[in-house]
Amino acid sequence: MADQLIRATAADGGIRAVGVITTRLTEEARQRHALSYVATAALGRTMSSGLLLASSMKREGSRVNIRVNGNGPLGGILVDARLDGTVRGYVDNPAIELPPNSLGKLDVGGAVGQEGYLYVIRDVGYGYPYSSTVELVSGEIGDDITNYLVTSEQTPSALVVGVFVGEKGVQASGGILIQVMPKAASEPTLVEILEARVDKLSGFTPLLQAGKTLPDIFEQLLGDMGLVILPEVQMVHFHCGCSLDRVLGALKLLGQAEIQDMIEKDDGAEATCHFCGEVYNASSNQLAQLIEELQA
Repeated sequence: MADQLIRATAADGGIRAVGVITTRLTEEARQRHALSYVATAALGRTMSSGLLLASSMKREGSRVNIRVNGNGPLGGILVDARLDGTVRGYVDNPAIELPPNSLGKLDVGGAVGQEGYLYVIRDVGYGYPYSSTVELVSGEIGDDITNYLVTSEQTPSALVVGVFVGEKGVQASGGILIQVMPKAASEPTLVEILEARVDKLSGFTPLLQAGKTLPDIFEQLLGDMGLVILPEVQMVHFHCGCSLDRVLGALKLLGQAEIQDMIEKDDGAEATCHFCGEVYNASSNQLAQLIEELQA
């Protein structure tokens, strides 16, 4: 199934649901960054979470940045997700690998660490971005994003994200976010019912591997609560807006002396984009042109 995002409502608009499949884009990230199994799972979960959070934004150009800084060996995770369905991201230590956890699953919590902070920045397309910081609760990403939604946005939420990585790469990845809107949040029974249903899920990726579609999963969770699946299917993909022109612009900020040093010592410059792993090479002639522009 293609990477996609769909939205739904239930309980007369009192419930908002969003589901996303990110299998191909997570595999692309794995290949671009040469990620280990556990690093793939951690980044994939965070990218799915970013797309789910960005889906509620309204203005064109809106985006969500998620930064996870835990005390585990994986180091930090940074993801940039946009309302248009594009996402990119990286981890500090992509090669780190850990034994399975006590449940026999990839130990994302151990790799990320249970102590540290989750930072979420919402850029709504105008004015100053909104920034929130919460402590990590497990390092498993899904629990931490849910805690952020309840603590910072004060919205009762249930988030399930997952990545299944096999010998041939990412075989299933994605997630689902269900939120109780303010007009229905005063009904504790509704919140409890949703929490119980989400807890009964065997996880998200097992459903995908069993052939379930996003509408199937919505039906399983909300089918008896006036489910309405919105017709728009949004395609999502890994995308980074880096380019050689942007690299040259960044090099220009280093100043004439530093650029001249690159010409004399290295006969050019090489830069790698953290977000996508793309390598850019600037020739000595291109660097000389930057010096001329600075002198002008």
